[in-house]
Formats: sequence, structure tokens, C-alpha cells
Amino acid sequence: MHDVESSPEQTVPETPVAGPQEAPAAERRPTTRTHHGDAFVDDYEWLRAKDDPEVLAHLEAENAWTQAQLAPLAGLRSDLFTEIKERTQETDLSVPTRLGDAWYYARTVEGRQYPIHARVPAAGAGGADAWTPPDLQPDEGGRDGHGGHDGGPDGEQVLLDQNVEAEGHDFFSLGSFDVSADGARLAYAVDTTGDERYTLRVRDLTTGADLPDVVTDTFPGATITPDGAYVFYPTVDDAWRPYRIWRHEVGTPASEDVLVLEEPDERFWVGVGLTRSQRYLVLELGSKTTSEARVLEADDPTGTPRVVWERRDGMEYTVEHVVLAAGRDALLVLHNDGAENFELAVTDVPGADGPQDPAAARAVVPHDPATRLDGVDAFAEHVVLSFRREALPRVGVVALRGLEAGSPWPVEEIAVDEPLFSVALDANPDWSQPLLRVQHTSFVTPATVLDVDLATGERHVRKRQPVLGGYDPDEYTQRREWATAPDGTQVPISLVWRRDAVTLDGAGLRAEPAPLLLYGYGAYEMSIDPYFSVPRLSMLDRGVVFAVAHVRGGGEMGRRWYDDGKLAAKPHTFTDFVACARHLVEAGWTTPERMVADGASAGGLLVGAVTNLAPELFAGVLAGVPFVDALTSMLDPSLPLTVVEWDEWGDPLHDPATYALMRSYSPYENVPDDAAHYPRILATTSLHDTRVLYVEPAKWVARLRASGAPALLKIEMSAGHGGVSGRYARWEEIAFENAWVLDVLGAR
Repeated sequence: MHDVESSPEQTVPETPVAGPQEAPAAERRPTTRTHHGDAFVDDYEWLRAKDDPEVLAHLEAENAWTQAQLAPLAGLRSDLFTEIKERTQETDLSVPTRLGDAWYYARTVEGRQYPIHARVPAAGAGGADAWTPPDLQPDEGGRDGHGGHDGGPDGEQVLLDQNVEAEGHDFFSLGSFDVSADGARLAYAVDTTGDERYTLRVRDLTTGADLPDVVTDTFPGATITPDGAYVFYPTVDDAWRPYRIWRHEVGTPASEDVLVLEEPDERFWVGVGLTRSQRYLVLELGSKTTSEARVLEADDPTGTPRVVWERRDGMEYTVEHVVLAAGRDALLVLHNDGAENFELAVTDVPGADGPQDPAAARAVVPHDPATRLDGVDAFAEHVVLSFRREALPRVGVVALRGLEAGSPWPVEEIAVDEPLFSVALDANPDWSQPLLRVQHTSFVTPATVLDVDLATGERHVRKRQPVLGGYDPDEYTQRREWATAPDGTQVPISLVWRRDAVTLDGAGLRAEPAPLLLYGYGAYEMSIDPYFSVPRLSMLDRGVVFAVAHVRGGGEMGRRWYDDGKLAAKPHTFTDFVACARHLVEAGWTTPERMVADGASAGGLLVGAVTNLAPELFAGVLAGVPFVDALTSMLDPSLPLTVVEWDEWGDPLHDPATYALMRSYSPYENVPDDAAHYPRILATTSLHDTRVLYVEPAKWVARLRASGAPALLKIEMSAGHGGVSGRYARWEEIAFENAWVLDVLGAR
């Protein structure tokens, strides 16, 4: 479900305003696209001309029509926005995280759109007590102004106030934020248009002033060396693929930056980071199916990175530095070489003699077909594994003391007593910290930050997300159900609802159908895990059941779950979602007249395909930045991300079978001539989106409307793939979308 925002100065209109009397009708300008003997007539490809005044006028007309059609919902939108705002602690502060001699945190101030990043000095150096975060309180006598305390705690140093940086811009996004280990310098990068081209700067934290260093058109993920002398950063090619890593020496012009790595294979992305030990810079290269890592001593940043394992098609791996018995440096390698769900191995740090041999690595956490290993984090005396089992994310700890690299390592899970939950690592930047910070949440439990004592296992609750207005988790409940796909596969469904709004019979089935919002994604091995949402409460309190269909193509059930929903198996994603919808109807949870399908980005392709496949199952479809013209995009290698995406969707340009398959499900190509029986559709997009271009939903809505479908388009003219920026603006957007959903569901 979408979570949306608005600034306090803005108000949602309370009364309908005059608008256009007829829906925009995009002119048909047929062009024929022919591949593999198939000719497709595209009437609306002309809408791709982003700078054409006629195209911009059409998009503005779509916005005007949508606003006019939904004007009667203004009061409901205002109510929803107010409910989000009144449940949110607007002046708040994150749990401080210790790194070196300071506690770092972010805080928000009522009435301001963006967070403020700051730190206070730390006292004490040893023992768990020295790692207990301070109870920081706002300083009521603090200064109010740019770069000042603005109500911050005593002793605070503001590192970056996003509100100040965002002044004068309709859009603002912080892409990189990295403080050097000595605490003296900050590397940060911002985007003020939404096209994900970031301008990188370096700030002297002893003076608070930016240095002359300015690097334009960077990609998120800049890393500053521990001594603050160099910044490594990626840049993108014309197809928006990060393909180069540069080294910038602080104090020199960007024109003198050194190219450290260039990846010519158009399937691969690059990235750079620093191990928690601060010993190594890690340069990562990866496609959807293959990866490679190179390491470089952080105290020799001008040296040559060395390959850990040579890339081999189909082998994926990541590395983390670890210190084993007797102080031996080694690398932990999380890989899938002969291990579908990945295993953890130990290998030597590569030297001048070349890469290590994967066959010589020693497995320490062997492959388990029931457990997908997702990530590894190393500390001075512990290793932490992130993994998932039974479609739920978990965290486990390995104590290194006394362990041998050649024997299986015991993993102690941080258990949670809930039927559905998410446990994940929070911020843990310090190599020697004696406490491990994790975050626990569920559909009914607000995000809770825990510190786990690694020596004793004792847990300390540091903070639970405040929910104002008397929230009681016992008034809500969650459960897991399973739908049967056409091929017999059992597909998990997660549900959450308000107890007094849903009546179950003795068999645990719905006594009366309820309005229901069914969300899905199903791509890139991304999992939609249980999470708490303040905006969702407004839906649940109006009797709506929220459900997640954990369809194939996601990662909830391990690597095979992902493989069974990509490439030639992609149709499983769509039939799984339909099976989940049918199950919810047959089990009495809802009816087609009271169910809305919801998906964004690749999930937008999902709900678009499902609309063509089973329009009779839904009363409405909410499609956010939807990838609905997928075949056209995958046929054009000059477009952003196309070649990179061929490993996910297939290559229809060169493979007739892939073309035929995508032709059969791509939502835009498969809208029927008569779609008057389709559910109500609301598509949202952004003009500057570089991941899913605005033209995809624009063309889709034009074709839907020409075929008689009740479709609306809302386009942000100053935003990117993530939509509007700023928390109040985001709440306003959520209220807009959720009001539409409630109206479709008859749950206003």
C-alpha cells in the first residue's frame, strides 16, 4: 500500500473546483514496430517526446482531468492527511549510533520537510555501558536558524540540514552521506530534479563549510577514505548504468579525478564501499546473475584493486573482511557457486599473485535448501548473518572466538514471538562495538530498535516508533494464508486487519466480505516483508483488509522462488496474483466488487498484466510508476537500464521466443479494443523518472481510455521514480491515493 505526504503550509482543497468537462483524448499517430515477423501498430509512441510542448500540454491536461474527477474526494483526502499527521511525532530523533568518539543521529522538526543529520560527543571508550546511547532531548533554548540547533540537543553539531540544502528546489534527494573515520570530513551528494544525477560535495566538519570540491553527475554510493583524503564515487553512462568508479583527491579539481575502474559489459553495474573494519575498499561489479569483487587496502587508496574471485557466468558473491584466530586477515564470501540459496565461505585476501580459487574456499555456513542467506556482516569478534526462512527475514549471530574456519559455524538466531515479522540489521558502523543493533517490526508492531549484547544475549529496547493518539496493537491482527497456483504451487498471502472490523466464522473464514487492498510486486528477488505503516491505520480503521500476495519473482521463499518468476517463467508472477485474489474471494475475505489491486514499478507491470488477464476480479487497480510498456522498453538498448534488465526479463530484440512471451503479457500491447468492462484504474508517474519513463503509463492510459476503460493518470512534474520528496508532500500523496482506493472500495 502506498504511503503518502504535504507541507503544513499547503492545504488539501475542501471543495470541488471547476475542471475540464471531457477526458483528454490523445491523438492517434500510428507507427508500426516490426520484430521477428510481428507488426505492432503503436498509436501513442509520439508521447515519448518529453520536451515537445504538445506532449507537455497533454500531460498537464491529464493532471487537470484527474484532479477534476477526484475533486469530490477532497474532504476525504484532508481527513486522511490529518490522521497521518496527528499519529506522527513530527519532532523526533533517531536512536543515536556510535562511531568513534561521537554519537550520530538524524532528527526531524515539526513543520519541516526533511531530516537534520547531527552528532554529539561520546563519553567513555570501553564496556557495554559506553555503548548505551544517550537520552538526547531537544534544547528548548536552542537557536532557530540555518545550521543552528533549531531545537536540537545540548552539545549538538549539525552535519547536514536537508531543509537548508533543499531551499529553492521543488525536489530534493540525498544520495550519498559518508563521514570519514576520523570524523573530520563528510562526503555527500544531492539530486534536485529527480533524474538521479547527483552533485557530490565535501564538507569540512571542523568548520561546517563546504570545500571547493564539486563533482557533478555522480551516482549514489560515494565513499570517503578513513583519513578523509580521497572520495571514491561511481558515474553512469547514457543508459543510466553506473559503469565507472573514480578517485577524487580532496582539494583538487574534479578534472583531475582518476578513473579506477570501467566496466564495458553493458549488463554490469559497479559500486564501491568500505569494510566495517576500515581495512579495505571493496569495488563491486554485478549483473542480475553474475558478480565480481575487487579489494584495495584503504591506507593505499592509489594502489591497484585486486580481484577476489574471477567472474564466472551465473556465479554471484559478496565479500566482507574478517579477522580470524591469531589475527589472520581473511574474507568472508557469500556465494551461490553450487549453492542455490547461497552459502558462506572463508578465503584468503588476494595478493599480487592473482585471484583466489573458489574451490579452495572453506565453507563455514553450508547451503541449506530451506534457508536463503541474504547478507553477512563482520565485527571484531562476531559475524552476523541476514537470512530468510518460511518467507520471513531473520538475523543470526556467530561468535568467532574459538571457531575454526574449516568447521561449520553455529548460528544463533535472534528470535521474535510473532506469527509474521521482520528482523533486520539497523545501523552498526563500528568494528569493535559490543552491542548489535537490530530492528524488529510487523504489520501490527511499530518499528522497534533493539540493542543485543553480543556477550550475554541480553536485549535492550532503545525505541519503538511513536504512534500518537492511543494506538493499541491488540486492536489489530495478522495472519498467513496460502493460495494454490494453477501449477499447484502454494503461494503465501499475508493479511492484516482491525479485529472489530472483521468477523470470522468458526472455521476462521470471513463471515462477511470486507473491502480489501491486495498488494504485489514479484521481481528482482525483492521481498515484501511485514512492515508497520501509520497511513495504513486509516485504511484498517475504515474496515479495509490489507493483503500482500508474495508471488513468484520475489525472494520471499528463496532463490528458486525468484527463478520461477523471471525470464520464461515470468507468467507465474501474474497467475500467482490471480490465484491469491481468487483464494481471498473463495475464502470469504472479499468480493471482486470490493477488491483493489495495487503495485508499483515492476509491481505496476504485475497489476497491469493482471488487469488484462482477469479484469473481473477487481473493482480498481492502483498502478504506481508502472512498467506497463515493457516490451517497447526492452526492445530499445539505448533506453536507460534496458541491457541490464535483459537478465531479468529476457532479450526480445534478439530472441524471438522472448519477444513472443513478452508480447503475450506486456500490458500496453494487450489492452483489448473494448475495455469498458475493466476496473477503475489510477496510474501515477513522474516526469523525471529514469527507471520507468513517464511515457509508459501515459501511453497505457491513452490506450485504455480509447478502449473505454475508466482510467486516470496523475503525473508529478518535478519528481523522479520515488515520487515527491519531503515527508509532508509524501503524506499528501498517500492521502490522494488512499482516498481513491477507499472510494473504489466503498469504504469512505
